[in-house]
Amino acid sequence: MNHPNVLPPGTVIDHIPASKVRYIGSPSISVCPNGEYIASHDIFGPIYPGSKPDNELLIFGSVDKGKTWEKRAKLTGFWCSLFAHKDALYVMGVTEDYGYVIIRRSLDGGNTWTEPTCKTNGLLLNDAQYHTAPVPVVFHANRIWRAMEDGEGGKEWGRRFRSFMMSASEDADLLAAENWSLTNRISGDTTWLDGNFFGWLEGNAVVSPDGLIVNILRVAVNHAPEKAAVISISSDGHKAVFDPKTGFIDFPGGAKKFTIRFDAESGCYWSLVNYAKPEFLGLKPSEVRNTLALTCSTDLKNWKIRAILLEHPDPDHHAFQYLDWLIEGEDIIAVSRTAFDDAQGGAHNNHDANYLTFHRFQRFRKLKTFPTLQ
Repeated sequence: MNHPNVLPPGTVIDHIPASKVRYIGSPSISVCPNGEYIASHDIFGPIYPGSKPDNELLIFGSVDKGKTWEKRAKLTGFWCSLFAHKDALYVMGVTEDYGYVIIRRSLDGGNTWTEPTCKTNGLLLNDAQYHTAPVPVVFHANRIWRAMEDGEGGKEWGRRFRSFMMSASEDADLLAAENWSLTNRISGDTTWLDGNFFGWLEGNAVVSPDGLIVNILRVAVNHAPEKAAVISISSDGHKAVFDPKTGFIDFPGGAKKFTIRFDAESGCYWSLVNYAKPEFLGLKPSEVRNTLALTCSTDLKNWKIRAILLEHPDPDHHAFQYLDWLIEGEDIIAVSRTAFDDAQGGAHNNHDANYLTFHRFQRFRKLKTFPTLQ
């Protein structure tokens, strides 16, 4: 829809009109040691002769807590997570759509970056096709943890993904491949969930209440209730185990990408999810992205919706999706892959977003606006 004077909620970081046939994906956010915000997104679109490949990664910075943003770098990379560690900023993902696993480092706030040229300088895995998203990077037990999938389980989207966890010592050179440990890789099974399992992907490294790392993944299902899968990871980072009898949980928005983070102040796990409101339950769950909800859990098993943060009545051309976010004091700061109206006709569907937007959800621990909340 043409709405020349309407902007999406939040602060616009980047905008690409749908007419360019290139779309905004993989939003990620981090905070530099000096307090500057860093955001990133990649660009995807149809591949045809003469078109650009899916491997352009843009880095943005804000020196005023997200009020204004500037472009700092253009790199190659896809499905990447930003994170800060010690005095450096890192971005970790893959080289391209189903590419090799890479990591880059910046020592100047995201303006310049290392090049992943070899196994000692950021090229971590080059033996298969890999898949991921801007998923959490977690620091626990003196190690750094990040979930990943490969695409070696066949050709079909979803069912081809094999899940595993990567980890490295916090004191190691993160650009050296030899310093990263990998678990075994677990394939999904189409008989799970009474034949309604269609794949898992975009896993979250999370510290469980008993102090162990688990991998909580998005699960592709075609009807409600939406699910997530919980894979157990050994303390040494070498073994992953999944029990389909106990490993699936009901998870609002679980058919879309989500990020889970633990908040020590509240003692709760929190997530921002694409909740499917009752009026949209007739649609395929993965396609309902027009409502953003805040959810929480004390045990990683039972999740409650606390508040609706953003919504639009149209699910076909509007979405607030793939949010990456951090806790900053009393607030959540987040970046969204947003499909919304613009002066050029808006997004041509909800998936192919035309905006990267920044959001601050104030006093999130006190939000209780969901109508069924007790």
